[in-house]
Amino acid sequence: MKRAVAEYVTVCDTCQCVKAEHQRPAGLLQPLKIPEWKWEEISMDFIVGLPRTQKGYNSIWVVVDRLTKVAHFILVNTTYSGARLADLYISRIISLHGVPKRIISARGSQFTSCFWEQLHDSLDSKLRFSTAYHPQTDDSEDMLRACAIQYGTSWDKSPPYAEFSYNNGYQADPKKSPFEAPYGEGAGHRYFGTKRERSEVFGPDLIGDLE
Repeated sequence: MKRAVAEYVTVCDTCQCVKAEHQRPAGLLQPLKIPEWKWEEISMDFIVGLPRTQKGYNSIWVVVDRLTKVAHFILVNTTYSGARLADLYISRIISLHGVPKRIISARGSQFTSCFWEQLHDSLDSKLRFSTAYHPQTDDSEDMLRACAIQYGTSWDKSPPYAEFSYNNGYQADPKKSPFEAPYGEGAGHRYFGTKRERSEVFGPDLIGDLE
């Protein structure tokens, strides 16, 4: 299986563009304590360098619940101010899941500004930083970049499908899909006639299937 995967990746243009480099890690990752409740602790990061769309988006803000692995992909622009990011954070995350106690974030100016510190103080949540570069902290980037490569400047139509695909896919931890973790078995299924069939189509393939 490893040989087959390696051969496929070497001839796939999309894989070569988005595959993380296999470099010696800068150091061992410090293990984080497993949260006790869903949306108690989240991670967030930006995927930048994407083609600018007609609506002005050039980045994706990825927010993931560390316990269930449920993810939200939020379209943004790198020029957004802290105030605008805060509005999106409240409307897309807090309004749905409440205020997390802790936030794990990559080091970036969007999260280290005084505004963000004041926002977290007012919400009584703690902001902690991951290492400056560790691909292990985010496994959704390859899928989203693959969508951007395939759909070009119209990639901003794909994140809702990519989000469904990610949340409906099996995760080694917690040994189920993110949809099943908070909502129970049966979430994320689709029906074909009288036969219920599990959907596990990922990235651009899912979008093409639905279109």
